[in-house]
Amino acid sequence: MSSKQTVLGRVTQLAKANIHALLDQAEDPQKMLDQLIRDYSNNIAEAEEAVAATIGNLRLMEQDHQEDVAAAKEWGDKALAASRKADQLRAGGQGAEADRFDNLAKVALGRQLQAEKEARTAEPTIAAQTEVVDKLRAGLDRMRAKLGELKAKRDELVARSKSAEAQNRMMDAVKSVDVLDPTSELSRFEDKVRREEAKALGGQELAASSLDAQFEQLDALGDSAEIEARWAALKA
Repeated sequence: MSSKQTVLGRVTQLAKANIHALLDQAEDPQKMLDQLIRDYSNNIAEAEEAVAATIGNLRLMEQDHQEDVAAAKEWGDKALAASRKADQLRAGGQGAEADRFDNLAKVALGRQLQAEKEARTAEPTIAAQTEVVDKLRAGLDRMRAKLGELKAKRDELVARSKSAEAQNRMMDAVKSVDVLDPTSELSRFEDKVRREEAKALGGQELAASSLDAQFEQLDALGDSAEIEARWAALKA
């Protein structure tokens, strides 16, 4: 297989590559895309060189073909001029000289025939080369489009990755705020204050109950004194 056919096959294969399927199979899509971009860029550069060489060879063949066509016309013109000169000489009674020009006309016709054969022989090759060049150019165009798609996909993934990292950092910050939530400290402080308040209320109630007991004792003493006074009165 020629190098030209090899390049054409590689161009066709790369141009038809399914990027989304490759991404689905990749463990690290961004790294895979970076590698694909490098591979595509290298293959495009290689293909461009091959296409340039193929186009150059095609242009040389076209130039040779044009030269053969021009040569065929030139030799045809020379044959016609020699034949006419022979006719003039023969009409003037110069038979030997007329024969010489007729022979020159025949030589020119032979050269014309040879040039025409070379031109016809080159035409199928030129047509085939033209078809190859067209395919290579089309493949290169698809590869360049694919490269643009790869770069756009890589940029999209990078942007999404950065966005995801930012979101994760934000979520981590939120979690740390939740863990160190100052309101939880306030709640504990509030519980402590309420316990102190409750203790104070308990003390107040206890003090109040003790005072009531003292007054009750005082009332009981008053009753006893009243009873003793009345009993003494009865005895008198």
